Amino acid sequence: MTPSGESLWPASVMSEESFGALRGRVGSSFIERMRQLQIEESLFDELCRAYLPLAAWVARQKGPTSMILGVSGAQGSGKSTLCELLALSLRQGFGHRVACFSIDDVYKTHADRERLAAEIHPLLITRGVPGTHDVDLALSVIESLVSATPDAVTRIPAFDKARDDRRPENEWPSFRGAADVVIFEGWCLGAVPQDEAALAMPINELERTEDPAGIWRHYVNARLASEYNRLFARLHKLIMLKVPSLESVHEWRGLQERKLAAATDLATLHHLMDASALKRFIMHYERLTRALLGEIPKRADVTMYLDAQHKFTRIQLRD
Repeated sequence: MTPSGESLWPASVMSEESFGALRGRVGSSFIERMRQLQIEESLFDELCRAYLPLAAWVARQKGPTSMILGVSGAQGSGKSTLCELLALSLRQGFGHRVACFSIDDVYKTHADRERLAAEIHPLLITRGVPGTHDVDLALSVIESLVSATPDAVTRIPAFDKARDDRRPENEWPSFRGAADVVIFEGWCLGAVPQDEAALAMPINELERTEDPAGIWRHYVNARLASEYNRLFARLHKLIMLKVPSLESVHEWRGLQERKLAAATDLATLHHLMDASALKRFIMHYERLTRALLGEIPKRADVTMYLDAQHKFTRIQLRD
């Protein structure tokens, strides 16, 4: 619900009667998944009001073939939570077979990024920006998920952020058969290259001191224009979680890091970031994050607006 108590979604997306029926079908599992995600149970109604109509909208948009649904949003915006609760709602509420994975799961290995850093620019050692993902791997996983025979198994890559490297293939989760809906999430999904003139001036201290000639940002931009353009073209629909500001990204990404630290064994803590390291890390994302916040709502099929308290304020559907 919005702060005023009005419905987030138009009545044409889901009636109150349909909402109540769907909530009855998925409610207990929804609450259990919230517990697993360490989300307060008091948020149950608010999240149902956001995500159950979204599931109804997705089910209505889906055609006779597999649907590839992109979820875009800045760091800490709640993409993983959305994907988990949306997938649950589609499975139990509509009987769809749903596969989920993140662009984070196809980061290049640490060794690959070391080679990029040595050959192109040192900043490419840091995961996140376009150019640090294995786009061919992402495309092959998507293709396998939508075209698999009933008994075929797709292995979905997994990345260990605490160790800053891809997990061994024998630890990757698997999905049998073809998915009705593939939910693919990532902070830069849907991004387009900037005009060359926009790259001339650095926008933060990282760009000023570590990329003064613009080699890194031009490389990132070129990747958006090439292989990432091919990847994003595979999306049938795009959802955006729109954060209110870059300051919220800092706050919410810091919370993610603390949760990761709490769930990580002591042997890997040296790979997790303190406040200073996190501030520098987010500078890698700042240029594209600001661009995405400005222009993706004009193109996304659904934009879900968040306030500084991480609550939904309104939902915008593209005509």
